[in-house]
Order: sequence, then C-alpha cells, then structure tokens
Amino acid sequence: MNAQTERLSLAGVAGAIEVLRDRGAESVPDAGVAVIAHPHPLFGGTMDNKVVQTLARAFVACGYTAIRFNFRGVGGSAGVHDEGRGETDDFLQVVRELAPQGRLAIAGFSFGAFVASQATARLDGERDIRRLVLVGTAASRFEVATLPAALHEHTLVVHGEQDDTVPLAAVMDWARPQALPITVVPGGGHFFHGQLPLLKSLVVRHLSSAD
Repeated sequence: MNAQTERLSLAGVAGAIEVLRDRGAESVPDAGVAVIAHPHPLFGGTMDNKVVQTLARAFVACGYTAIRFNFRGVGGSAGVHDEGRGETDDFLQVVRELAPQGRLAIAGFSFGAFVASQATARLDGERDIRRLVLVGTAASRFEVATLPAALHEHTLVVHGEQDDTVPLAAVMDWARPQALPITVVPGGGHFFHGQLPLLKSLVVRHLSSAD
C-alpha cells in the first residue's frame, strides 16, 4: 500500500499465513491494531482487493496499525479454502500474534465480513473490541454471526443500495432482529466502483467518533 508496508509470514494451523502490515503516521496518536478480512478466495478475493485496501487506508489515517492477510490457498498462504471455519481460526491466530493485547478493531468485506463477525463472536468477553466495520456483508450466502449488543454503538455496517451480489434486503433481514443500523450508499454496488473515497470517509468518520 505504501513504502512502509511490511510483508510478514505467520505460522497458522494450515501452514503459513501471508500478512501485510501498515502502520499509522508517527504524528497521529496510536489508536490500536485493526485486523481486516478480504472477500471470497474462490472468486478472486485477496488482501489486495481495493475495498480492503480502502479500509486499511482509513484505519491508518486514524492512527491504527492495519493488518491484512491472505486466506488459506491465496498468495503465500498455505492450505485450502475451508468455508469460513479455518479462515476464522486464521483470523484469530493473526490477532493472537500481531494484536495480543491493547486496543483492537475488526473489519471485513463481503465473505471477509462474515469471517470478521465469527471472529468477533469468538472474541466477545475475551477482548475489548473498540471498532467493528463490516462492508458488503455476505448475509445472503453465509451465516453471519449476531453481534454483541454492547458493540452495536461501535459498529459500522455499510452496504450498497444496488448490490447485486448480496441483496440489501438480506443484510436488513440479518440486522433487523438486532436493531442494528445499516449505512446504505445510494446507487452503490458490491465493490463500490467510483465510490471508494466515500466509503473511506464513512469509515474515517466512524473511527473518529468519540467512544
């Protein structure tokens, strides 16, 4: 993403996990560590996806160290796709290795939002999750976890009005029983073509809000 991007390799259950780490500017107070999950690996999703990069840039702009990693079988990550189970385990391994304590944020896009929700449910009560950002949440395709009620005010869910990969109605059906607000981008598609600056500004606004 920039000259300060570090490429790392962690040991996961299925073998190596390829990781990119971007640190916030020294002039910005340290806000913690954000771990970000990418879209479905069987449909070309990687940690270099433009929405994932946009999320990383937003977190870095707000003082977070942004961590992206490739799911199993993608790039330099070992193993094979595990329908979210192993991917959630790997997400948690990245948290243990690179954000073992302190302020933690979790984010994901599409399939990655599903994995991020599952990781959040697993970490509930164990870690203080300061921010959660879910974009293009794949609620029509996977069993997205119910979010802890205490985390709702620290959560941003963004979805495109005209998303033809994950219908907005499916995300509404997931959010409605939780009374969880959704930020809808008018005219937005699944990949937010032409609207990534707007997506970044929405995330920055969320991250900059007072606790």
